[in-house]
Amino acid sequence: MEDSDFELAFKIKKKALGPHVAKQWGWDDTVQRRFQREHWNERELLAIQLDCIDIGTIWIKKFEDHWRFGEFFILPEYQNKGIGSYILSKAIADAEQTHLPIRLEYLKWNPVASLYERNGFRRIGENETHYFMERSKPITAC
Repeated sequence: MEDSDFELAFKIKKKALGPHVAKQWGWDDTVQRRFQREHWNERELLAIQLDCIDIGTIWIKKFEDHWRFGEFFILPEYQNKGIGSYILSKAIADAEQTHLPIRLEYLKWNPVASLYERNGFRRIGENETHYFMERSKPITAC
């Protein structure tokens, strides 16, 4: 990935997640850039585009026993317009086709919980800062 990809992903994360991080710890560009750089090569982020404009990022990966959904950030001016629900529904459909659960986590004070709950995710754990959720594989009839 290019440095421009890193900067775009950082800008989107800062605008989308920054206010929620700032509530708890304050936003420190240096710390957040370092954290993103440390994890940059672990995840292949995809750009979310609308009318050829980059409006968000997402990372989704299939593991042997589950799908992992993360780094899901949409710029504030594009939130609450059904875009997140649409993208999440596509990820859920992919997971369902493989009969695997899909898992995610989010900051406890991020209001995104309602989106995940509306789409069938249930809380399976938590730590000091995050809730962990899973949408189980669908039950199929014999």
